[in-house]
Amino acid sequence: MARSTPSGLLLLALVPLAMPAGISAQNEPDGTLKLETYLDWEWVADPRISPDGSQIIYTQSWVDKQNDRRSSSIYIMDADGSRRRVLVEDGSSPKWSPSGDRILFTAEGDPEGTQIFVRYMDAEGAVTQVTHLENSPGSVEWSPDGTQIAFTMSVDSDNPWPISLPGRPDGASWTEAPKVVDRLVYRRDRRGYIDEGYTHLFIVPADGGTARQLTDGDWNHNGVAWTPDGAEILFTSLRVEDADHEWRQSDIYSVAVASGAITRLTDRSGPDGSPVPSPDGSLIVYTGNDLTTDTYITRKIYVMNRDGSDARMISDGFDRQASGMIWAPDNSGVYMTVRSEGTSNLHFASIDGGVRQVTDGNHMLSVASMASGMAVGTLSDYHRPGDVVAFAVNNPDEVTELTDVNSDVLAGVTLGDIEEVWYKSVEDYDIQGWIIKPPDFDPSNEYPLILAIHGGPHGMYNVGFNFGWQNHAANGYVVLYTNPRGSSGYGSAFGNSIKNAYPGKDFDDLMAGVDLVVDRGYIDEQNMFVYGCSGGGVLTSWVVGHTDRFAAASANCPVTNWLSFVGTTDGASWYRNFEKFPWEDPSEHLRRSPLMYVGNVTTPTMLMTGEGDLRTPMPQTEEYYQALRVLNVPTAMIRFKNEWHGTSSMPSNFLRTHIYLREWFEKHRRGGRVTDE
Repeated sequence: MARSTPSGLLLLALVPLAMPAGISAQNEPDGTLKLETYLDWEWVADPRISPDGSQIIYTQSWVDKQNDRRSSSIYIMDADGSRRRVLVEDGSSPKWSPSGDRILFTAEGDPEGTQIFVRYMDAEGAVTQVTHLENSPGSVEWSPDGTQIAFTMSVDSDNPWPISLPGRPDGASWTEAPKVVDRLVYRRDRRGYIDEGYTHLFIVPADGGTARQLTDGDWNHNGVAWTPDGAEILFTSLRVEDADHEWRQSDIYSVAVASGAITRLTDRSGPDGSPVPSPDGSLIVYTGNDLTTDTYITRKIYVMNRDGSDARMISDGFDRQASGMIWAPDNSGVYMTVRSEGTSNLHFASIDGGVRQVTDGNHMLSVASMASGMAVGTLSDYHRPGDVVAFAVNNPDEVTELTDVNSDVLAGVTLGDIEEVWYKSVEDYDIQGWIIKPPDFDPSNEYPLILAIHGGPHGMYNVGFNFGWQNHAANGYVVLYTNPRGSSGYGSAFGNSIKNAYPGKDFDDLMAGVDLVVDRGYIDEQNMFVYGCSGGGVLTSWVVGHTDRFAAASANCPVTNWLSFVGTTDGASWYRNFEKFPWEDPSEHLRRSPLMYVGNVTTPTMLMTGEGDLRTPMPQTEEYYQALRVLNVPTAMIRFKNEWHGTSSMPSNFLRTHIYLREWFEKHRRGGRVTDE
């Protein structure tokens, strides 16, 4: 359909969405999940069982309504869940010392930002701030004898191009020097500055003192894993090899704690990482893969001798991603968390080869620690938001829930039922999805539909509790969420099916899911809506350029123009999605850019993006917004303050995201708002 260009283009582009002050867009009946309940929500994380198996510590977080942030305390309880109480008022990421006489944790401290603390587990319970760092520590780990603590930290790099200005008078106030950037990948530090520093390994005495830097140079590394004798620390590095800043694939190294001598343990064409030494110190398990141009990579599990010799794969034939590897006490293999087909369970990989599943359930189980034959982790499912659980490793069918932190706010609340579906798409692909129905669902009625699209694009929607979707259902929507081709959790071939083809037939997968639900007869086909963030924003803007079946859409933190995205994102892996660089042949980047199809859009489309987003930068939103305004398509651009990639890290912004989203949908509901008189 031909469109005329409006006059006063620049003025139109700057007109914000006109919404009445104090809009709420909430219509939850009594006894359903209200959006305001989010302010009383709580989360658990990092459960750790004591070395003797008698106690468990974990982090419990909540919304600090006064300061618009999420705060956390460290709790402790007996291994059976009894005697649960606060141990540290403000802190997170607790870990037991090897002897169980202390815990370390991180919290705000002097001079600023996150610092490392130690609490003694005696009757006095004294707390010591161990570090006074300029930058935040990561990967914090006790030494085997409990005398030292290792961690990683970003080290500010020197100005690569220092200059001296002539003629500056004494005491003159001149403009601050520019930031010189000469690296491909950059990021923001906690102060909001562009940070070009490198991440290095440090150790500090466990009773406090000066941190000692063990590594230096132009390289980054991840992870800290002490060998059982405390002589070495294993880590993964990505190192600059020459003056032209050519980066190696990541390898595994060890550093001698006493001398600082560094030894490379792996050296192949492909990345290796996540090293974990065996209890007797003779072996190291790790993940890795050969160099590939695939965009989705299922890393294999390997074992090697401590010196790096005799490396061998032990997961041949296992096509799922593993994380959180924990050695069995007898050195026979490693336990690990594996996500597959929307669920997460514990598996075991033997050093002799082969992987077997340990737990089985339609849930999201993540095991964090083991001791005395007990495994401790967190578990969530359709209607359980997430709590600390424990089970005997030799009896994994008997999982005990030790906390129930949201039972108070969910008392008397009816949640929407969830139905798992599988359906066929183009090229005979089997696609998994889920349907959430309103709490008062009646199949003889018709309901508006919300299609939610995940990001990544190699993400995976799952069976865990989702507050936002349950709140949509409480407001009378049926919610559909699916894992189209390219999603993780279904093997390498499925994940790579969008290689050099994204967006593409994943659009067909999404529409086949919508058709499935529509065919059930309870969807108001005139009032279907779609939204997603990041990769979901890409596909949402692609959807509205290829179909007009949705009444309204919200493309959140999207990529709309792959050409301009190349030079503005903080991620350097974008090139793996394309056969050629855009300066070699821009045709593919143009063909797969939603912006190139904006002339087809008739769907009212809102865009929501964090102003600090470097992954899918704000100009991606602005380009699409401007185009929609030029074409007279109803649109709005919501620019979230204090947000990076996403729109909901701040509690108030979580509320705003849902209010704006449903207000936009209700505003453009065909036939008028459901709440209209």
